[in-house]
Amino acid sequence: MFEFLDPFLPKKMRSTNPIVATVRLTGVIGEGSSFKAGLNLASVKDALEKAFEMNKIDAVAISINSPGGSPVQSALIHDRIRALSKKHDVSVYTFAEDVAASGGYWIVLAGDEVYAHETSIIGSIGVIMSTFGVDRLMKKWDIDRRVYTSGKNKNKLDMFMPENKQDVALINQMSGDIHDAFKQHVRDRRKDKLKSDDETLFNGDFWAGKRAKDHGLIDGIGDVYSVMKEKFGEQVRFKDVSIGKKGLLKKMFGSSTPAALAGGNVSDIGVGVAHGLAQVAEEKALWNRFGL
Repeated sequence: MFEFLDPFLPKKMRSTNPIVATVRLTGVIGEGSSFKAGLNLASVKDALEKAFEMNKIDAVAISINSPGGSPVQSALIHDRIRALSKKHDVSVYTFAEDVAASGGYWIVLAGDEVYAHETSIIGSIGVIMSTFGVDRLMKKWDIDRRVYTSGKNKNKLDMFMPENKQDVALINQMSGDIHDAFKQHVRDRRKDKLKSDDETLFNGDFWAGKRAKDHGLIDGIGDVYSVMKEKFGEQVRFKDVSIGKKGLLKKMFGSSTPAALAGGNVSDIGVGVAHGLAQVAEEKALWNRFGL
């Protein structure tokens, strides 16, 4: 629009310089907690669309920092990135930050080229499901639990019931199906770039950046700025697209208005806060697996 001004502008400001839109996706993948939003398609789609629809961009660079989470949301985010790349004919470069593991690695595979820092944590190509069993504690305290269902398997996997073989078989079947989908996704995206056998790649292990590159899980070592300058030149311009953030009150109570809080039941608010704290603890446990 203002190209006629280029001869009078410093090189880094000229409209003819390459432009890279940057987006940063960080957090546990899923709905998140009352205190911290999670990564899911609903929370990131606007930013992704804005990045790809930016005028005269040469590429989109997406940084991912996630220990994983929901396999469904991981796939949805990945597929949306690929669809936008195809629609706008724009190349995608993805970059792992501290960690791109499990669902985080699923998303990072959306890149036409995938990079990580040499100290990034990459991989964890597997599935984990966990729960608690408190049936013996209830027996010790002589507590009866009364559950009424229509459907004999409606209370399957109930943490208050003793573990049984049928429940374990169901979990193994579900996790196996999801794991198969994950493995196929890696094969489809990395193809002949993979340099290690299935037993090495798909057993749930994770590696630092250089080792992940040796396995063929990423294309190279580097950060978004150095790689993009290498690809597009020192005068490349970066246009950051931020993910929308909720206000603190809305994160905690589902509303950002004091009036809504005043009309709420105090006990309900307390339960909501307690539930949010439990979710935060679960999220922290996911990060802690990778020393973060």
